[in-house]
Amino acid sequence: MTLARPLRWHEARAWQTNAALLLIGAGMFALARQFVSEDDHFTIGFSGVSGWSVTLYIAAIAILFVGRTDRFTFPIILGVGIVCRLVTVHAEPFLSSDVFRYVWDGVVQHAHISPYRYVPGDPALSFLREPNVDIYSGINRRDYARTIYPPAAQVLFYLITAISPTMVWMKSAMVLFEGLTLWGLAKLLEEMGRRREQVLLYAWCPLLIWEIGGSGHLDSAAMAFIVLALLFRYRKQPVLTGLFLGLAVMTKLYPIVLFPALYRRGDWKMPAVLAGVIAFGYAAYSSVGMLVFGFLGGYAKEEGLATGVRYFLLDWAQHRAGLEHLPTAAFYLLCLCFFGGLTVWAWRVGAESAPDAFLAPALGFALALMLLFSPHYAWYIAWLVPFFCVLPSLTVLVYIGGFFYGYTTALADPGPKMFLLNEYLYSAVLAAAVLDLAIKVVVPRLPERLLEAIPPRKALSYRRRPSASGAS
Repeated sequence: MTLARPLRWHEARAWQTNAALLLIGAGMFALARQFVSEDDHFTIGFSGVSGWSVTLYIAAIAILFVGRTDRFTFPIILGVGIVCRLVTVHAEPFLSSDVFRYVWDGVVQHAHISPYRYVPGDPALSFLREPNVDIYSGINRRDYARTIYPPAAQVLFYLITAISPTMVWMKSAMVLFEGLTLWGLAKLLEEMGRRREQVLLYAWCPLLIWEIGGSGHLDSAAMAFIVLALLFRYRKQPVLTGLFLGLAVMTKLYPIVLFPALYRRGDWKMPAVLAGVIAFGYAAYSSVGMLVFGFLGGYAKEEGLATGVRYFLLDWAQHRAGLEHLPTAAFYLLCLCFFGGLTVWAWRVGAESAPDAFLAPALGFALALMLLFSPHYAWYIAWLVPFFCVLPSLTVLVYIGGFFYGYTTALADPGPKMFLLNEYLYSAVLAAAVLDLAIKVVVPRLPERLLEAIPPRKALSYRRRPSASGAS
């Protein structure tokens, strides 16, 4: 009788992987409940909840990449992601009040008034306040700021509030958009020959549980449109790529930076559809003239975009590198050159035969925008998570996890404390990037080997099948 060879640690059976994920998922569910209760009953603090959430998230990723999976793993991943969001979606938002503006904009449109025409506190809208007092009282900047959200977002607000003009339903709708994002990610992963279970990187991300489930941010819809644009770009369907990239831009504006990565040389359909969607969107609300751009200019002034005071790298160069007289214009020029280099890289890579070659430049544009822009709110970086799901990277993991945790600590206070926080964060990201590069040089294809712990599915082909006569 021959004895069976004992399993090594990385050859655990699928049931062991599932058991470990269930245990971690239970912990994440408990932390999601704790996140909601922290608003009323301080126990371990938001930083305690976020820190442990990131720890469990990283543990789940490690187990997924080294363990085997079966037909039960995917439902477990989806189930944990759903229940964690259900805990937060019915709670009153307390980290951000943006969701109240979403509902208000929808209510205003149902009164046949452009949401761009008046600030919420304008007397012309006084007749809407009493029946929607709970919504109106939660709006930030209601006395001086018109809405900032682009036309596609306004259409979504109109449609969602047609069902129910409430905060809970708006948050629920944003969570439903996450379902569309997960579907798109699963399809893209399968067509790339990867395991669909890799959607755990998105579904279990604590940043999304807080910012989408907890605060109902519009970025959820933008992410859904971005993922669909990536999926159809992979399938080489330019019309649908342009359509969904256009919808993403008309929802949150920033996805426009993805255009060079998604563009295929010689293709005119994608840019034409993209331009058409943008033009149609603004034309639909053009009755208010230039007011259609809303509070965009005011927001740029509030956030210090014009003066450059909000850019950490510029601030660091002025106060740490001895370049105190470095003008903001020089920083903008540096950004322009950097994005120009990324564009050249994207167009060269886009000419490669590999259908997924465009994904790395797309991630590069998204990550570069966030690092250069240095946002102060976690929901601004949420759109990096779908890219991280498709292209796992230590650099992106450190940025997402470090940002999410750091901005729940006492250092998240504008001024010297936040400067120090960004120094820690950017140093960690730089160290992770160097380690990422070293691993690729010393151990070639290590990320791919980890992803191939289970033989991948055969990538799907979208070439037209030959007819019965043999003609293509």
